[in-house]
Amino acid sequence: MSVSIVAFGGGHGLYNSLTALRELTHELTAVVTVADDGGSSGRLRGEMGIVPPGDLRMALSALCEDSEWGRTWRDVLQWRYTTDGPLDGHAVGNLLIAALWDRDADVVAGLDLVASLLKARGRVLPLADEPLTIHAEIEGANGREIITGQAAVATAEGRVVRLSLEPAQPHVPGETLEAIAQADVVVLGPGSWHTSVLTHFAVEPVAAALHDAGPRSILVLNVGDADDEMKGQGRVGEVRALRAAAPEFTPSVVVVDSADGDDGELRQELSRWGVPMRVFPICAAGGAHAHDPVALRRAMALLIAERELSVRDGGPSMAG
Repeated sequence: MSVSIVAFGGGHGLYNSLTALRELTHELTAVVTVADDGGSSGRLRGEMGIVPPGDLRMALSALCEDSEWGRTWRDVLQWRYTTDGPLDGHAVGNLLIAALWDRDADVVAGLDLVASLLKARGRVLPLADEPLTIHAEIEGANGREIITGQAAVATAEGRVVRLSLEPAQPHVPGETLEAIAQADVVVLGPGSWHTSVLTHFAVEPVAAALHDAGPRSILVLNVGDADDEMKGQGRVGEVRALRAAAPEFTPSVVVVDSADGDDGELRQELSRWGVPMRVFPICAAGGAHAHDPVALRRAMALLIAERELSVRDGGPSMAG
């Protein structure tokens, strides 16, 4: 029986994670944050009052069937209009998802329909089925201030001290909580640390489910320094931010790229936390600030196999 994996995050970090994990199991679920307020997603959210579809679309695209049909529809969903009018910048997939939600008023059912169109290898579920607004207390050169909105928080100068969501108690679909409870393995990260990863711990029932899933969880730290939210704080800053945001949560292992394997401060922090660190060469070639999905897949396959869980033979895939 295939291992059941649930992956958390948003945007390009989750896309790479799903591209890696999709070759290891038939039972893969992505849980995606829904706080985006920029670009095409932000415009649709503001105009229609819907959950921002962009990160959900990205996750669905990562799970498309590796066939001409699946890849074609993936590319169609990712296609963005370039016009001199109101369609400029909109992704086709965002408009399709918004249309399904407008027709049926069911966030999860709409995502499942798009997954069927893509013949997806897995399922995509939202963190909440209503749009979330991020409020972050930022400590900068001029003291502390409150920044509102995911796009603003992601580019704000300074260190995120505290993060909260509006509404404070959003409705979480039962399917999301059920997926976490039934998962053999939970994968957190990589991604924009505060707005794509730690956001999940700001939703009480999801935070509780993740706490229970701690012994089954793998934390994947970022590579490079492209995450403006953690500028100058390094990998140890990511660990400290998670521990501050979710003091009751402890993963089973932390995955680190080889470039950070000799970070003594990180090793000390993880030792105090009581969590083992596993080092793998998982950064994309050329010094990119992203994970190599193939290398990440090998690392995850090894860690999962060490738990005496069965993974598929990935073989060739869209990621190599």
